[in-house]
Amino acid sequence: MPKVISRSAVSSSTDAQPTPSSATNLRVYYCLCGDFILVIEKSLASLPRRKTDNAIIIRAQDSEGHKAKIFKLNARPAIEPVLIERDGGHEKQYRFSCARCSLNIGYQTSPTQPPFLYILPGALSQIQGQVPPEAFDGENAT
Repeated sequence: MPKVISRSAVSSSTDAQPTPSSATNLRVYYCLCGDFILVIEKSLASLPRRKTDNAIIIRAQDSEGHKAKIFKLNARPAIEPVLIERDGGHEKQYRFSCARCSLNIGYQTSPTQPPFLYILPGALSQIQGQVPPEAFDGENAT
């Protein structure tokens, strides 16, 4: 049987100006099962945290003085909201889960056009197949 050899060449110009899309560093995040979940323009570690549950806050809509983050979420929305008890009342959460393993990865507080998307702490990893350090925070070791 003949041997198949393939060759390829990559060329680039050092004189070319970078385009806006090539200058943006996109970050890819995965579920604990290894399924692709999120692509975003910023590192999740650099985003603010919610005081109530330490969830990562991703701004989904522009507001006065603040631009929305550019991101793509690849998660399955829950059919029914979950009611969470908070200090001073209750909160409805419209949750998102991994399409492959059904792990809850985040939520929003409005069914349509939410101002924020919240990513649960320890739900996503930047390295496929690796468990993030905060995945088991708050768990009792036995």
